[in-house]
Amino acid sequence: MPLGTLDRTPPPFFKQGPSALSKLTVLSAVAIALMVVDARFKLADPVRSGVATVIYPLQWLVMQPVKAAELVSHYFTGLQAAQNKQTEATEALARQAMRAAQVELLALENQRLRELLDIQQRLTTPSQGAQVLYDAGDPYTRKIVIDRGTTQGIQAGAPVLDGHGVLGQVTRAYPLTAEVTLLTDRSQAISVLNTRTGARSLAYGAPGAESGGLELRFIATHADIEVGDLLSTSGVDGVYPSGLPVGRVTRVERENSAAFARIEAEPVARPLAALHVLVLQLPPPTERPVPAPAKPATGGKR
Repeated sequence: MPLGTLDRTPPPFFKQGPSALSKLTVLSAVAIALMVVDARFKLADPVRSGVATVIYPLQWLVMQPVKAAELVSHYFTGLQAAQNKQTEATEALARQAMRAAQVELLALENQRLRELLDIQQRLTTPSQGAQVLYDAGDPYTRKIVIDRGTTQGIQAGAPVLDGHGVLGQVTRAYPLTAEVTLLTDRSQAISVLNTRTGARSLAYGAPGAESGGLELRFIATHADIEVGDLLSTSGVDGVYPSGLPVGRVTRVERENSAAFARIEAEPVARPLAALHVLVLQLPPPTERPVPAPAKPATGGKR
């Protein structure tokens, strides 16, 4: 075969057609025409309705995990908010109950002292709420542990109240927790005042009963004390503010052969049922002036 008859041009690998610019122009014109027709005659509305109806089950199925996640998130957020409000409401209720319990004591005290002294209005002792975590593990003591410590300003020796009266005293303070010894512990003693007679005495813990009690020692047999007398803090110890309810006298035994009467009292507070407590701030230590040293008397020599 002659060489001149062979086609020396390479065969095309792709099918030749309109150029890309031509395709862009035609498709753009078609798109603009469709948009104009749809905007004027609403021809695509039935198509849209049909497509939306067909794909709605798929959309619903895809949205279910998202809605479930939102519901779970809202549930936990609402639960946390409800718990915070419950804690705030419980602390506020404890403060209101404490103020209501002090009304009777303040009324009796004002009735007796208003004629004698012009008493300055009492200032509210700063306090903070705390929650009882658990009872101490030692079965021979009456102690509880609260969720506040030195980080929150709790100090050893601070008085602790519940919604009814004096509960105990902080004996050990840790960074995040504190140990409260209840009044019913045998190692605790508190200075109390009989609101009926005004007599002061010491109440010691008597953990013999199921919930524990108090015992007034060194009270004379002929002392004026009766069952039902209300005992409050006297304030002479410098730790407990005066006028806080402590307990009520439940038993008075007098024997002619004994020098002292046997007196038992029941705490006003509820040691076994306390869930939220109030920790009072310790009063600042009083600064006692140091007396100047006495100068030796100088006398002339003869």
